[in-house]
Amino acid sequence: MFCEMDGGNRWIREKAAGSLNPSQVETALVQLSERWPAHAEATADKPAGRRANALPLVCVIDQFPLGEPSLLHLLAVSSICATRLTQNPETLLWLSQLEVCTSSRGYAEMLAELHALAGDAVATQDFAALRFWKGREMTRVALRELANVAPLEETTGELSQIAEICIRRVFEHWNADLRQRHGSPKAEFAILALGKLGGSELNHSSDVDLLFLYSEEGQLTPHISYHEFFNRLGKRILETFSTPHPAGSLLRVDLRLRPEGSSGPLARSLESMENYYAGFGESWERLALIKARGIAGSRELAYEFLRQHQPFIYPKSATPDLLEEIANIKRRIERDVVGPDKLHRDVKLGIGGIREIEFIVQALQLINGARHPFLQEPSMLKALRALRELNFLPHEEVLALDGAYRFLRRVEHRLQIEAEQQTHTIPEERKALGRLAYSLRFPSAEDFTAVLQARMGAVRPIFQRIVSEAPADLTKINLEIFSDQKRAAKALGDLERGPGSFHVAPRTRQISRKLHPILLDWLARAADPDATLNQFVRFVEAYGLRSLLFELLVANPKLLELVVKTFDVSRLAGDLLIRRPQLLEEITRDPTFSDPRPMAEHLRRLDSLGASAFHLDPVRAYRQRQILRVMLRDVLHSGRPTTAKNFGPELSDLAEACLLFTIRLLAGKQLTVIALGKFGGHELSYGADLDVLFVGDDIRAAQNLVVNMAQPTSEGNIWMLDARLRPEGEKGPLVCPLETYQAYFEHRAQLWEIHALTRARPMTGPLGAQFIQMAQDYWRKAGQRPDLFEQIDGMLERIRRDRGSGSDFLDFKTGVGGIIEGEFLVQALQMRENIWEPNWERAVDQLRERAILNDAEAGKLKQAYVLLRRYESVLRRYENKAVSVLPHGSGEQRRVSVRLGYDNFEAFRRDYLDARDVIHALYEEHIRNKGL
Repeated sequence: MFCEMDGGNRWIREKAAGSLNPSQVETALVQLSERWPAHAEATADKPAGRRANALPLVCVIDQFPLGEPSLLHLLAVSSICATRLTQNPETLLWLSQLEVCTSSRGYAEMLAELHALAGDAVATQDFAALRFWKGREMTRVALRELANVAPLEETTGELSQIAEICIRRVFEHWNADLRQRHGSPKAEFAILALGKLGGSELNHSSDVDLLFLYSEEGQLTPHISYHEFFNRLGKRILETFSTPHPAGSLLRVDLRLRPEGSSGPLARSLESMENYYAGFGESWERLALIKARGIAGSRELAYEFLRQHQPFIYPKSATPDLLEEIANIKRRIERDVVGPDKLHRDVKLGIGGIREIEFIVQALQLINGARHPFLQEPSMLKALRALRELNFLPHEEVLALDGAYRFLRRVEHRLQIEAEQQTHTIPEERKALGRLAYSLRFPSAEDFTAVLQARMGAVRPIFQRIVSEAPADLTKINLEIFSDQKRAAKALGDLERGPGSFHVAPRTRQISRKLHPILLDWLARAADPDATLNQFVRFVEAYGLRSLLFELLVANPKLLELVVKTFDVSRLAGDLLIRRPQLLEEITRDPTFSDPRPMAEHLRRLDSLGASAFHLDPVRAYRQRQILRVMLRDVLHSGRPTTAKNFGPELSDLAEACLLFTIRLLAGKQLTVIALGKFGGHELSYGADLDVLFVGDDIRAAQNLVVNMAQPTSEGNIWMLDARLRPEGEKGPLVCPLETYQAYFEHRAQLWEIHALTRARPMTGPLGAQFIQMAQDYWRKAGQRPDLFEQIDGMLERIRRDRGSGSDFLDFKTGVGGIIEGEFLVQALQMRENIWEPNWERAVDQLRERAILNDAEAGKLKQAYVLLRRYESVLRRYENKAVSVLPHGSGEQRRVSVRLGYDNFEAFRRDYLDARDVIHALYEEHIRNKGL
C-alpha cells in the first residue's frame, strides 16, 4: 500500500540511494512493502486508537516521529533490526507511535509493555514472547541512539533494564517450577550482576556477568540438598539463556567470574563465598566485585553479601603491589586477547581503550574506597564524578576520561548495533570504515580516525601515570636462552608474584623459586623457549591454585617435563590444557595412561556418556580429550625418530570408534561405510580427515552424518569425513548403490581410482563384504595391465607437479623419494602380485615373504618410510593439521629438528636425505626400470 501511488519501486530506490547502505536499505524496504498490504488488511479492523496500523508504508516512513532519516539510518547500519522490522511490520507501526520512540522508558513502563504482549504466559514456547519483546525493545533503543535523542546514560540504562527484566522473568519461572516439583528450601536465593550490567552500563551486545548466591546450607529432601537445588536452578537459568530460538536470543550469560571460575559450582552459599574470597580472592576479583549489584531474588541476601565483602573489595590499606597487578592484568589482555595488530583498533581492550579508563577509575576506587564510601559506586561515570569531587583526579583529566569514555562507547555501540555481536574492533576495510564514520556523523573516515586516535591517545598517559607498569626485576636469572629476554623476565615475574598479591602466601613464593631453576632447565631444551614459557604462564594462570600446582610440579619433575615438552611440541595440546587445566591430572593419573586404548574400550566409554542424536557434544568432548591423551603419551615416548613409538593405530582406533558410535546414533544399520586412505590402512596421523565411501541409498543419513561429524562447537568437532573418492568425485552423489559402483568401475573409473581401493576396508553396514569383493575384482584386473607401472609412475609425476611446493628438498611428501613415492612403490607391487592388504607395513612384510623384496630391501624401506612418517607426525602434531612440506626459514627448521630429537638441522638433514635416497633407489629399481 503505497498511498495508492504508482512507482513504489522507484520510491524505494530513491529512499535507499541516499542512505549509508543502499543495498541493505533497499532490500529491507522491498520486504516491508511486500508484507505491508496483507499486514495492513489484517489489522485494519482494530480500534480507532490503533488505526495507524492501516496507514500505507510510505506514509508511516514519511511521517515517522523521529524523522525519516533516523529510520533509514537504522535500516542502513543494523541488519538485525532491519530483519526484525521486515519479519514483523507491527514493530515498525509500534515504533511510529510518538510516545514509543520520543521518550525514554522506565522499568515499570517496560514491564507493563511486556505484560500487555504476553500476559502471564511469558515462559510459554521457551520464552518466545519474552524474546520477541526483548528484540523489539533493543530495536527501539538502537533507533533512539542512532537518532541522537538518547544520551549515553539513558541508552546503557535502558539496555540494562531490558536485561534485568529478562533475567528476573526467567529466574521467577524456574524458581516456581523447581519449588513446585521438589518443595521450597528455607534458604534465600539472589542473583548479583557484575561487569557492565552491575554498573547499569550494558552495551548492545554485552555478556551479562552474574553470581548465583544462596543464604545457607541445608537439606530439602533426603536426596536433595539446598546446594543441589540452587545449582539446578542456576543450571535451568543458564540453559534458557544459551538455547537458540527462532524468536531471537535472550542474553549471553557468563558465570566465569564466580569463585573458581568454570570449575566451580554455579551457586554457592554465603558462607562458602566468604571463605573463598577471604582465602583465595585475587585482585581481579576485587575489581569485578566493585560492580556487584543485586538484580533478582532476595534483596536482603544481596545486601548482606555486599556488606560482608566490603572489607575485601575496599581494603583499608592496599598493598603496593595492587597497581602493578592491575597493570599485569592489562598487559595479559593486550598479549593474549587483543594481539599486536589490533592494539590501536580495539576500542574496548586496546591501548587507550574503554578498559583502561575503567581500570584507572577502579584502581582509585580500590585504594581510596574504604576511607571514602562515596567512591563505592558500581557506575563508572558516577565513580569518575566522585573522584573529581574528592580531588583524586585533576579536573582536566576527568574531562579527558569522560569525553573519551562517551566517545568510545558510542563507537562501540555503532559496531555492535549492526548485528548485536560482541565486537569492539574498528574495521580496516575502507568502505566499512567510511560507513562507520558517516554513521557517527563525521564528514570522512580520516576525520573519524583522527578523533579516535586523539581520544585514545589522551587516555594512555593517565593510565601510565596512575597504574604502575614497572617491569619485574629478575636480573639474577640467566635469560640467555630467550630471544626476547625482557618479555621472558616479565613472564617469570608473573609466576613469582602471582596475579593476586593480596593473598599470595610466603609458601607460594618459596615454592615458585624452587620451581624456577628446574623450569628454566627444561625450557633450555625446548625448540622455542619463548613460546613455551608464554604457554606455561597461561597454563598457571588458568590452573588458579598456583601454590598447589607449583608443589605438584616440584615434587614430580617428570610431570613438569611432560608439561614443558607438550607446550613446546604442540600448540593444540597446549591450548587444550590452558582451556581445561584439570585434564592434565585427570589424564596422567589414570592407571591406564601408559597403555594404548583399543577401539572396543573407546566404544564402551562412549556408550556411558549419555550422548544422543540431538546431543553430540559428549562425543566431541571425548574425542578432544583422547586426542590430548594420545599427544601426551606421544610426548612421553618422544626421542630420536628412529626409536619413537608409532601412534597411528591409536588415532585410527579412536577415529573409528567415534565414527561407528555416531553412525549408530544418526544413521542406523543400513548405511554401509568403507574406509580408504590412511584411515583404511589404520595409519592415521594428527589432523587427518577420514576418507570414506558410502554404499546404499540412504542419502539423508549420510548427509546428516557428514554434517554432524564436522559441526564445530565449543568442544570442537567429532571428525571431518572426506568422501571425494566416490564416483565422479565432488560432482557425484554422496551415496551410491552397489550397482552404481560396479558400473562406474567397469566403464568410467580411471586407474588412480582403482589404485585407491588398495586401502579399502569395510567398517559397518550390510554391503561391506560385497563391496570389498567387487573392489578386489576390479583391483586385480587393473593389476594385470601391462602398462601398470608406467601409469602409476605417471600418476606420481602429476601429483609432484600439481601439489609440490616448488622445492623438492622441502617436499617430504610429494618430492623424489618422499612418502607418496614409498606408498606408490608398495601399492604398485601389491597390485602386480595380487597382495590385498590395506596396511602399508603389513603389505611390505608380505612382499618380503614372497621374495618380491629381499630382507635388506624390506628392512631399509620400512625404516626410511617410518622415519618420514614420523617427521610428518611431528609437524602435524604442532597444530593438528595437515603438513606436507618442511618449513622454509632456518629458525623454524632448527626448531623442527629439535622437536624431532636432533641437536641441529644438519643432523636431521643427513637422516632425512638418506631416507629419501633409500625410497627413491628402490622405486627406480622395482617400478621405473621394470615399467619403462
